[in-house]
Amino acid sequence: MTSSGQLRAGRGLVGLSQADIAMSTGLSIPTIKRAEGDGRIKVSDEAVAAIQGALEKAGIIFVEENGEGPGVRLRKTRKPVPERVKEAADRAEAKPVKPKR
Repeated sequence: MTSSGQLRAGRGLVGLSQADIAMSTGLSIPTIKRAEGDGRIKVSDEAVAAIQGALEKAGIIFVEENGEGPGVRLRKTRKPVPERVKEAADRAEAKPVKPKR
């Protein structure tokens, strides 16, 4: 089971705010705060799953209890970020943008 500490740590690791998570999951900010609060998680399993899913989409891997305790880590990327950014910029330049009327 995902802990409140894992949710807090995962969000901090990818630099997202509670508002960012709320927006991406459709949950309220108070729900995100309760899920990340100290102690037992006081939200539904569905809410925890939505938060965990948003963090996993952002690159977080949730590590189960393995003798060292549960935790989180960043997913290894296939390409360095600057190369991906350059490729995205190249694709954007190749597509003509139609002006709004």
